[in-house]
Amino acid sequence: MANSMIGIISYNNVWYVDSGASNHMTSHGKWFEDTKDLKTPRFVEISDDTTHPIAQIGKVSLSMQDGLIKYLKYVFYVPTITKNLVLVNQIVEQGLQVTFNPNGCFVDDMKTQWKLITKGKRIDECSPWMSTCLK
Repeated sequence: MANSMIGIISYNNVWYVDSGASNHMTSHGKWFEDTKDLKTPRFVEISDDTTHPIAQIGKVSLSMQDGLIKYLKYVFYVPTITKNLVLVNQIVEQGLQVTFNPNGCFVDDMKTQWKLITKGKRIDECSPWMSTCLK
């Protein structure tokens, strides 16, 4: 889960876009809409080898820079994690494109003829794609 991260700021909260995560996930239960309980218990394992139970699955709204509201679907509610993670593959499946280059990360919406909806720049020197914040 500690692979290639950038961050999207929505409502002053950072979501890290991660190409290695298993799923979108957050610990903020109040952000969810249309939640569902899991039929069987599931867990996520993070980079420090700890396991965290998934409480529910639902969708979360994000306010983009272009003023539109986008929804992350199939988000895991994991009360014990400390970061909000967005999986690149899930973003792409929702009709968005994620592009990385030396200037940062860019998210475009194919439904609006590839209109840029948010972008980011690196805020940390730890690696080329870690801790890039979209503003």
